[in-house]
Amino acid sequence: MFKNMIVYRIAPQWEVELTQVEEVLAKAPFTECGATQEKSLGWVPPRGEAHGPLAESVGGQWILRFMVESKVLPGSVLARKVKEKAERIEQETGRKPGKKESKELKDEAKLDLLPMAFTKQGSMWVWIDTASRLLVLDTSSQGRADEVVTLLVESLPGLSVSLINTQTSPQAAMAHWLKEQEPPVGFTVDRECELKSANEEKAVVRYARHPLDIEEVQAHIDAGKLPTKLALTWDDRVSFMLTEGLQIKKVAFLDTVFEGTKADDGGFDTDVAIATGELVKLIPDLIEALGGEAESGVASAALAAAAGDGAAPAGAGVSAAVPAPPKGKDVSGRSITGPATAPVDTDPDSAPF
Repeated sequence: MFKNMIVYRIAPQWEVELTQVEEVLAKAPFTECGATQEKSLGWVPPRGEAHGPLAESVGGQWILRFMVESKVLPGSVLARKVKEKAERIEQETGRKPGKKESKELKDEAKLDLLPMAFTKQGSMWVWIDTASRLLVLDTSSQGRADEVVTLLVESLPGLSVSLINTQTSPQAAMAHWLKEQEPPVGFTVDRECELKSANEEKAVVRYARHPLDIEEVQAHIDAGKLPTKLALTWDDRVSFMLTEGLQIKKVAFLDTVFEGTKADDGGFDTDVAIATGELVKLIPDLIEALGGEAESGVASAALAAAAGDGAAPAGAGVSAAVPAPPKGKDVSGRSITGPATAPVDTDPDSAPF
């Protein structure tokens, strides 16, 4: 649970009960793809129990689970089917299909093949911490996070979120920690990192299972290469990989976390309690290590609410995580409540779906 994390801040004006969340999710349950359906998405019971609640609360932490199913249709198979259809038309009419007709043939071929295609499923844990006002998604893909955040924002009245934004960029902080060999208080630098040049060549140097307190790493930084990934351990309890986009990957709970627990203490509630109990302390410590949270997005909304009558600002309830909007707007023309740009999607293939 929570092997990767993209973290959002929830605006202060959002107040909702768990029962209301359950009612909203029940309107978009996951169902398997139909015969000619390419993709299906929706919510499933986090416990994995049939007809169970779609929103669970464990120790005050809300846990949801988002499921996606898609049909696997290789491009080569589709191309061969289209070619067969085009050749049949040419044999029967003596002419080759034009551009418009070729597109129609592709759509026809896809409909023919989808009922026979294999399906693949993937799920994403979604954690809402109403006390700390955090929304955490278990994915390393910003694009996939966008999909879920957009669905939540459109479904839950008044919900407004923005990606966590820190005073010091993760890249600048990681470069300082490596160059000066001064990790932040409570953290240690582990034995894995990636350095990338900012020039046109985009040269990359990777270290794996290798000490990083060496002059060679410092020389790379002096030469202009900046960290894009760095392995860290927090409080001897949680190890993870920090990225330049403030994504947290490869989360692993160390043995000290499980001291005092019994071998048969597993199960959904225990897993949630352990994971959220550690991460709810790690996240603010990491933000503090990066200079604290910058005033943007929902932070500005909080100040506006405090200065005014407490009403949500215009445009509240719209996620910042939308692709290529006009400046200051999302794709539907509404105001953005978060940062204007999202972190680079550095490793989409490692996401759960």
